[in-house]
Amino acid sequence: MISQHVGIFSRTFARPALDPVLDVIRAHGLSRIHFNFNSAGLASLPDYIGRELCDEIREKFEMRGLIMTSVSATFNAIHPDLRQRESDIRRACGIVASCPHIGAPMVSLCSGTRDPEDMWKRHAANDLPDAWSDLLATLGRLLPVAEVAEVRLGIEPERNNVVSSAEKARRILDELQSPSVRIILDGANLFNWAEPPAQADVLRRAVDLLGSDIVLAHAKDIPNPARPSYAAGRGLLDWSTYIGVLKQSGYRGPLVLHGLAEDEVPESIQFLKDKLDAVS
Repeated sequence: MISQHVGIFSRTFARPALDPVLDVIRAHGLSRIHFNFNSAGLASLPDYIGRELCDEIREKFEMRGLIMTSVSATFNAIHPDLRQRESDIRRACGIVASCPHIGAPMVSLCSGTRDPEDMWKRHAANDLPDAWSDLLATLGRLLPVAEVAEVRLGIEPERNNVVSSAEKARRILDELQSPSVRIILDGANLFNWAEPPAQADVLRRAVDLLGSDIVLAHAKDIPNPARPSYAAGRGLLDWSTYIGVLKQSGYRGPLVLHGLAEDEVPESIQFLKDKLDAVS
């Protein structure tokens, strides 16, 4: 079953250095963290990651009893500008290679879009065969690095990207047939937020399709137009079904908060803990 742990993205807390970021996360009673190199003073997709910095990051986590569930290596995997894509692939490979040294078992990826400006924006060309082929080519560059580092690549179904549904997430797993590729599930990202359909069926279908391949679950809400927020508990997501189907699937990881403001954190932590206790 799902663990009782709530996690959080490190970038939720804007601080001048890593120590105060980790301290405030610990002060909230959290121990599971999705790490971003931005929290250690680098770019989110750094050009270079030194071994000394990696050791320092790992030590700072260990001395506080914190666990790095994953690290962000998100970039537009099918960017229409091939030079940009090549540059980002190289940087992402650097993050993957750093994972054994910082203590991360997985990196998170974005399956990408043909939109040249925003990797989370829908583009009609995402559904063309060459978009899928380019995604496979990008993953083909990352996979050998992940295999050597013994790190998993986490792909998240997101309606505006190439892997836009649970069905396409299943397809990418089946085509690659690699133990190094797994799924990050964010219930909110399975829906068109403007017109969310009957959620229970979609959530059950996603977990039925992806099952044991789900290695991390995100906890972001579907914004309520009357109170726009991604903070868990403030929106329209069917949390009882989401948590329920994850538990039934045997998922044992944390629920990782993201997309929320710092002042929303205490309320969302309590909301998730209450839901985890209530959902059998």
